[in-house]
Amino acid sequence: MPDPEAIYYSGLKLDRASELRKDARWIDAQWNRSSCRVLLLRNDHNLMHWQKERNQAPVSISHNRDDIASLALGSSGVVFLGLDKEVPFFAADVSGHPEAAFKGIIGDNEFIDLRQAGWLLSAQEAALLAYARGLLYWNRHSGFCSTCGSPTEIQHGGHLKLCTNAQCARMTFPRTDPAVIMLVEYWPDTGPPRCLLARNARFPARMMSTLAGFVDPSESLEETVTREVLEESGIQVVNVSYQASQPWPFPSSIMLGFRALALTTDIRIDKLELTEAGWFSAEQLGSFGEWGDGGDNYCLPRKDSIARYLVESWITDVTRRP
Repeated sequence: MPDPEAIYYSGLKLDRASELRKDARWIDAQWNRSSCRVLLLRNDHNLMHWQKERNQAPVSISHNRDDIASLALGSSGVVFLGLDKEVPFFAADVSGHPEAAFKGIIGDNEFIDLRQAGWLLSAQEAALLAYARGLLYWNRHSGFCSTCGSPTEIQHGGHLKLCTNAQCARMTFPRTDPAVIMLVEYWPDTGPPRCLLARNARFPARMMSTLAGFVDPSESLEETVTREVLEESGIQVVNVSYQASQPWPFPSSIMLGFRALALTTDIRIDKLELTEAGWFSAEQLGSFGEWGDGGDNYCLPRKDSIARYLVESWITDVTRRP
């Protein structure tokens, strides 16, 4: 099994207090504790601080509740994240505030897109900020009941939305969309094993990654892997095996990682999805650059992605085999 901190945005050690947060009075008591810490987000960007002495690696910023009380009261939503030992952590969406509202509070910090900086953070910081982002995103997009259209109200510290129409009273819980992501491998009778990587039209230039896709209704995960690989690359696969998973709150997914064995090697890409695809040996992957390094060669996926984990674990397994 993978190390929980080897896959970014997972392995959060915060106590989510799932039973205690159902009590509204308990939530209020946590908010009013002097030790209460609040993470601020604006337009899905987390508040961070760049540290030059650490090669520009950012750190997350949390505020004492008293310091940002006015911002929190006028925010789009405040949610309870959990307890770090005895310290309660909340997150507040302050997207609706004008720039002037942050004067004297933000300082040298700035709101940064976690997708652009997450892999520079410590594993626990990245997991905490991803959790805050995902939960606030869901709260912001579940303000009305999907059954009757009435407004909803926050319950359980932001982990439940209740329809305010007493005749409906529909309960809605945070949504996570399952998506599969798979490393397809091929072991020829002669020559080195190879894996299939491709470049999506939305990827940065040069980056090659594993294939991925969302799960259809009434479809098993293994069926999704087989279908997506065939649709996107024309490759037929068997022996689909689960590897690991990763929370991916961009905006609300969980990535379910697999390997699959190719039966065919003739690539026919779906040009609506991919711009190119190819088979690569472990030796070839060793010459790939890093995302954002400014080089001319292909580059690997970002270090905070499960795609990177799938590629690196495959390279490790291949090199260890006789």
